[in-house]
Amino acid sequence: MLRDITLGQYYQGSSLIHRLDPRFKVIATLIYLIAMFIVDSFIGMGICFLGIMAVIAVSKVPVSFIMRGMKPIFFILLLTFILNLFMTRGEPLFQWWIFKVSREGLIMATFVAIRLILLIIGSSVLTLTTKPISLTDGMESLLKPFKVVGLPAHEIAMMMSIALRFIPTLIEETDKIMKAQQSRGADFESGNIFQRGKALIPILVPLFISAIQIAKDLALAMESRCYRGGEGRTRMKPMRLARIDYIGMIFLGIFLIIVICDRFVY
Repeated sequence: MLRDITLGQYYQGSSLIHRLDPRFKVIATLIYLIAMFIVDSFIGMGICFLGIMAVIAVSKVPVSFIMRGMKPIFFILLLTFILNLFMTRGEPLFQWWIFKVSREGLIMATFVAIRLILLIIGSSVLTLTTKPISLTDGMESLLKPFKVVGLPAHEIAMMMSIALRFIPTLIEETDKIMKAQQSRGADFESGNIFQRGKALIPILVPLFISAIQIAKDLALAMESRCYRGGEGRTRMKPMRLARIDYIGMIFLGIFLIIVICDRFVY
């Protein structure tokens, strides 16, 4: 299941989405995430669904690869669905003992579950179609105007990029530790929730030590290459907006107008 996590991974490709300027993709993703919270109807949610499906189709990233990343968070989705189902008051549809399902609860639970799924898919598309170094440069460029108030743009962008880059590494390391412990007789499946939590200690301790070692190795590698921060650094390929980015802005503007109209007009 750990290998099913796709967040932070890059899917190699040469599609139009891959070639978009990373700054535009970061802004487009933020607008998409905001739009997901603006819509309050299934029609608006359907518009967001069609929009992200169109982006996935153009990016040529397999839908099965993206949906594979939903497996590790299935429990969170299920828990969110159940909480909204039973805790939202309204017209009762079903009742057993202290559990009551209302019409409003069913609608709210379905709506929130779909929203979470589309939020995760939208975030995954950004990392799947953008190289980590390009994502770092894009975020740094967007944060650069905030330097006037003392915001360390380069350092923040670097930390975010490193965090995303090492998610797959830590997942792979966790998988290795779990297999090593299971080969020694460790059981992570049986027992109650407290016994399962206690069984995770042999995983968390070596994982924590491994993460510290990885961080030390990364710091040493950066120092050996005379890394001194973002001041005075140049890029081999400066970022420039191309025609495809302006076309993307037009489609993004149309999408945003449709979402706003659905929320505030209809």
